[in-house]
Formats: sequence, C-alpha cells, structure tokens
Amino acid sequence: MEAVLEDAYILINEKKITSLNDLLPLLQIVSKEGKPLLIIAEDVEGEALAALVVNKLRGTLNACSVKAPGFGDRRKEMLRDIATLTGGRCITEDLGIKLENIQLADLGQAKRITVDKENTIMVEGSGKASEIQGRVKQIRRQIEETTSDYDREKLQERLAKLAGGVAVISVGAATEPEMKEKKARVEDALHATRAAVEEGILPGGGVALLRCAATIEKAVAGLEGDEAIGATIVRKSIDSPLRKLCDNAGVEGSLVAQEVLKSKGSRGFNVATDEYQD
Repeated sequence: MEAVLEDAYILINEKKITSLNDLLPLLQIVSKEGKPLLIIAEDVEGEALAALVVNKLRGTLNACSVKAPGFGDRRKEMLRDIATLTGGRCITEDLGIKLENIQLADLGQAKRITVDKENTIMVEGSGKASEIQGRVKQIRRQIEETTSDYDREKLQERLAKLAGGVAVISVGAATEPEMKEKKARVEDALHATRAAVEEGILPGGGVALLRCAATIEKAVAGLEGDEAIGATIVRKSIDSPLRKLCDNAGVEGSLVAQEVLKSKGSRGFNVATDEYQD
C-alpha cells in the first residue's frame, strides 16, 4: 500500500505532534488551498493523528504523516536537508517558532510525493538550486574533515540524496538461499563501485603491474647490494600474472607481455577474445 500526493505542501517538524490545537490552524490554512499535506515529524499521535484520519475520511484534507529519519543531531541535519530541497523551513526548538503560528511560507513543496511502508520519495522539490548547492558543498567539506568512517558513510548518504544520486535495487529470487546469494553479490558490487569512486581503479589482467616495470628499472640503477637484488627479483616477476593468464589460455605469455609493454595506459590483452584492447 502506498500514498501518492500531487503538488503537496510539506511540514517539517523536529518534535512529536500530539495536540490538535497546535496543528489545527495549519490544517485549516492548507485545506483552503485545496492541496495535500505531508507531515514529517518525530511522531504524530493522539488528537493530532485522529484529526488527520477524520479529515482524510471526510475528504476535507488529503494528509499523510511519516516519521522523521535518523536520530539526535543527525535527524536535525537530515530534516534541514529536506527543508533545503523543498524550499521549506525545519521547525526546531532553537528557532522558537510555535506550531500553531506556522504559515504557508514555512512549508516545503514538491510536485509529487510517494509514501509506502519503508520509503518516502519526493520529486521536484521547490528548493532553490543555489541553496541546494550550498548545502551540498557544506556536506562535502564535512566528509573531508571527518575522521569517523561511520560519520563519513552517513554524510555520503545525505549527499547522495541531495545530489539526486539515490537508487533502489530490488533483488528477488525463487528461494530464500538464492535471494541471499544474489543480495550478497549486489552488495559486493556496490562496495567495489564505491571503492572505485573514492579511490580510483586500475586496469586488470596484469597490466597495472606491468606498467610499474619502467619505474622499477629506474630504481634498480640507484640501488646497491641486497636492495638491488630484491628490486631485480621484483622486476623479473612483475609480468608473471599476465604470462600465467596467457599460458592458461594457450597463448605465448612472454610475447604478449612484450607487446603490452610497447603500448600505453590501460591497454592490455583480452585472453577471452585473443585481442589487444583497453
């Protein structure tokens, strides 16, 4: 089951909403506009929740409430991200704004909002591009400055949502063991992709090692004794992975290694097609 709100207003509130008296003025204002309302808060319960249900059943106001994401200070920052994306204001205690005094200008807006049990997706928020970019730059600075892997991961998640780089991958299978296996493969692929984005990639097939040959040869010239012997051993063995791949494929490995050395960049030998390619 899912709720779809078209051209909706968005209330972004840090705390729990329980009192109808606090929420009623806003409901009346939004009802006059004839548009649906999404409420993002720590929770909505009691009289406030009952009022939303009754108004929905009567057709007076199409409203939906969802729990705010995250916890503590991280929740506050995520709500501010949403406010930036939708052009609204995050209502927090430090602002000193009471819920009953909120006006339409304090609400965010989005062209389309889809809410299901697990996710809330907002499309075409009304936030200003300049403010969104400013928020993105701020988060990127925090990513560079933090020393915590956990904090960096959470900041990257926020950045992806702000920059529009969020995707949902659905993994299904006929049996649970098969599903777990597929899920593990997808997770491995995600980790590899994330590592490639953060740290870069190297060509495979033994090419990356072979490209180090020239540097090692230069280093050997400036070494003496055991160091020179060790560097020479490394140089002689550095093309072993490529030669072994070729030998296993029935190709003369030493000839292929010489040919790859003549080329540049990530160009290597594809043993599956017997071709030199990037």
